[in-house]
Amino acid sequence: MAGLSPLRVLDAVSAVRPLLRKAVLGAVATTVVVPTSVAAGLTAVDMVKRKGRKARPAERPGLFTATVGDSKLTIFTCGEDLYDDMIREIDAAERSIKLETFIWKGDRTGQRFLEACNRAAERGVDVWISYDGFANMVVPKSFYAQFSDKVKVYRLPAFARPYWRGIVRHTGFNHSKILVVDERVGYIGGFNIGDYCAHRWRDTHVKEVGPAVWGLEHSISTVWNSAHGPDEQMEWFPPGSWDQRVTVSSNLPVQLVYPIRGTYLNAIERARSHIRISTPYFIPDQQVLAALKAASRRGVDVQVMVPKDSNHIVADWASRGFTAEMLEAGITVLLYRAGMIHAKTATIDGEWSTVGTANIDRLSLGYNYETNLEVVDPDFAARMEEIFASDRAHCEAVDPHRWRERHKGSQVIEALIAPLRPLL
Repeated sequence: MAGLSPLRVLDAVSAVRPLLRKAVLGAVATTVVVPTSVAAGLTAVDMVKRKGRKARPAERPGLFTATVGDSKLTIFTCGEDLYDDMIREIDAAERSIKLETFIWKGDRTGQRFLEACNRAAERGVDVWISYDGFANMVVPKSFYAQFSDKVKVYRLPAFARPYWRGIVRHTGFNHSKILVVDERVGYIGGFNIGDYCAHRWRDTHVKEVGPAVWGLEHSISTVWNSAHGPDEQMEWFPPGSWDQRVTVSSNLPVQLVYPIRGTYLNAIERARSHIRISTPYFIPDQQVLAALKAASRRGVDVQVMVPKDSNHIVADWASRGFTAEMLEAGITVLLYRAGMIHAKTATIDGEWSTVGTANIDRLSLGYNYETNLEVVDPDFAARMEEIFASDRAHCEAVDPHRWRERHKGSQVIEALIAPLRPLL
């Protein structure tokens, strides 16, 4: 504006200001107000519909075992069987119990675990409990007040975090679901603690007896120790061996590390023949999506299984926005219709597998505390592929032609929800 008088400069700024304000308000409406309003409307409609739905028992592909190096692995696909096994190990504990979960309901299943932990503490076992405060806001505090004074309990605060120490390091939900008993046996997978998981959701969990227990315990202790003083620390113990066929990857915001996304990308980019993924919420970032599409285009048989109707309708609509480009790339999209499938698993080329707590979405891969077991072994992969095939029998594959011809209203909703993807 060289050569202009100050008055003309002020006039120019005054003229532009309303346009800038309008542009900013339009951007806010497009990226925040409209998507949020649509999400609220979808959620309200879904809540009404759910009231009339009859709950169905979960499908149960079975119980599977494999021995991988120094690790003995058991794959659970039934909540009741898993919980019975976990309670038996808790009741047999002699030294320590470390239990971390995202959701711990105050129902019959939750009560069973609470009482088992109390019994162990009363007989002298060191018991540490960690659970997420935000995920359990609807559970009465009187339920958790039943824990024995001898049980050490940490509720990750829903909001009261020391953000001034570093916003990234002190955010994230504790989405891990881990149990470690006597530094000997560990459990990891998608099952939370509650009746609905025991009976109505299809999920997958792994029990490991072997060196990977160290990684599971390390994931729990890192979260616990970061929130407690020197007199309340969990002690370090040595790993059983350096066997790398079964390893643990943990997203730990407090350490600014998020390795699970990297393990997925590395495995997908190595794929030569087939990829089988099961996830309840598929909202990938562009790099993960691009890797899957590139794999399919080079001839890899890529199949992604998601619920036909999950427990989060907004996540469903956000996920559907990726379906068209996945189908165009030759990826098979499978909709599990037998209920809610909550399993977070993948197997590639009949050799590499993962089972854990991380969904393929932005929250899990770049925000939350998450833990996945990674296994490189053909026998374990074969068991995982058996489970996938069993689940696929309850799926419908999305037809590319019918998807292209879907209702225009659905396409509009997908577009309006798209700005929320980075938050899901």
